[in-house]
Parts: sequence; structure tokens; C-alpha cells
Amino acid sequence: MRYHRLRFDIWLCLLLSVGVSLLPAKLAEHIRSNNYEDYVEEHTVADGEIGGKAGEEVFRAQSVKDLETHDTFTVISPGIEYRNRGAGYYGNQYLHALTLPSGELVAAAINMDSVQNKGDYYTGEATLPVGRIVMEDLTSSESFLSQIEYKEPLSRRDFYIDMRGGGGKVSQEDYTESAVMLVQALTVIIFFPLFHALGSKLGIFPAFFAKKKPPSEWD
Repeated sequence: MRYHRLRFDIWLCLLLSVGVSLLPAKLAEHIRSNNYEDYVEEHTVADGEIGGKAGEEVFRAQSVKDLETHDTFTVISPGIEYRNRGAGYYGNQYLHALTLPSGELVAAAINMDSVQNKGDYYTGEATLPVGRIVMEDLTSSESFLSQIEYKEPLSRRDFYIDMRGGGGKVSQEDYTESAVMLVQALTVIIFFPLFHALGSKLGIFPAFFAKKKPPSEWD
């Protein structure tokens, strides 16, 4: 196996760029942290709405037929069974394979913040958020089907259940970290070529791409 070492000038420019990125990254972290409460409020769904906690008045669906004949509903799932089947991204929706009490398997986007657990977390009873049917051709994504159906096929592939609505929050650490990483990456991308161009112009570094000499008439 051949190992390729980066030139000293590339390492140095990378190091300088990373150093410069620390300040804007810290600023991004500060701004993002201050905005986290607004983010939480925006992604918190009221009880009874799609993606919100389901009260006793919400219909408890047992089968696909129940899903199709009710505008909104919830599903009672044993323990965390709803998280132990397949799952995958369909577009920007993360869908779980949800087993209905009838035994039928359907895809569902679930707001985990609105799941209500009764009894033991693993073996008790979980009341899932308020949901509704969204008609969608899930067969349009083979990669998604291979993930969500890795244990068994879905009973229906022409819809999924939206139990997420506008909900679904990430932790404050994940919320700030994504912004920090993006700012750092952009800063390095911008400053690396600037540092190297400056070093090359001052004669400290060789040119990043060596110019090919034109062929001699004697070659």
C-alpha cells in the first residue's frame, strides 16, 4: 500500500485556516445557543394536533381500514416495538416500520417527544402521537424500501402516517454543533486558498499546481 504525505505548505495553510475558523465557530455557537429556546418553541406541537400527544378522545386505530376511515387517530404500541423494525429516510422524512394491532405493517413518521409511555419503557404501553395518512408512492425510493423492509415487507406502500407534524426537536448540543461545523468548514474552504496564494506570492510556498513547461522544439 502506498502512502501519500501532504506537503508542508498544505499542512501549514490548513492549520492556519482552522485557527482562523475558531472565532466565527465560537460566535456561531453563541448565536445558536441563544436561539435554541425559539427553536424548541417552534418545534413543539400542541396536544391533539398532528404530531402532538394523543388524549383519550383520539381514536385508537387497530388496522389499515381504521386509518383510512378516520381523519386523525393514534396507535397503541407495545413497549418500543415501533422502533425495533426497519426505518429509513424517505426524502426528508425519517419513517419507522410501525406494526398495527392488526399485525399490518405501515410506515410512520413519529414525533418521539409526543410518545406517552405507560408502565415499563420497554415492555409497557406506548400511545403514539396524533397521526394522519399521507398518500405517497413509497416504491419510488428503492434504497428507502431496502432499509425499512429489511425484516419484513410493508403491508401498504402507497401511503405513510404523519405522526410528526411540525415537531421533532434535536438536543441543544446537536443544534449548535451542526452550525459550528458548517461555519468551520466554510471558513477553512475560504481561507485555505487565500493563505496559500499569499504564501506563493511572497515566495514562501511553491505554487499549489506546478505549471508544466512548454515542450521544447528539441524534444
